[in-house]
Amino acid sequence: MGFVLDTGALVAFDRGDRALAALLEANRRRGDQAVTSSGCVAQAWRAGGPKQALLARMLVGVDERPLDASVSRAVGGLCAKARTSDVVDAHVALLAGNGDVVLTSDVADVTGLLKAARVRALIRRC
Repeated sequence: MGFVLDTGALVAFDRGDRALAALLEANRRRGDQAVTSSGCVAQAWRAGGPKQALLARMLVGVDERPLDASVSRAVGGLCAKARTSDVVDAHVALLAGNGDVVLTSDVADVTGLLKAARVRALIRRC
């Protein structure tokens, strides 16, 4: 089981959400992978520097997957199938596998995308 982090999870961590930090630390200690989309990082990253030191440190241990030509058509196809236009959420859904946990602030949209992708991941609101 791994964690898939959407923008809401990155923002929550950056704001000091201790429950989320503990969850990610337990995941790391088990040797499980956390993954996110480069689109999520772009949405969450603002000032950088000392103001985002927590997020910068957390991202060192997260597998950041590019939203590029290797996945763009699959992302667009999933958006069409789920009848949504949020390509970043669609990329997050495509990063999830059966049994993974998706940490999101956008439960409804991610649920629809996971259903359209036929992925049985757990969803946890953050």
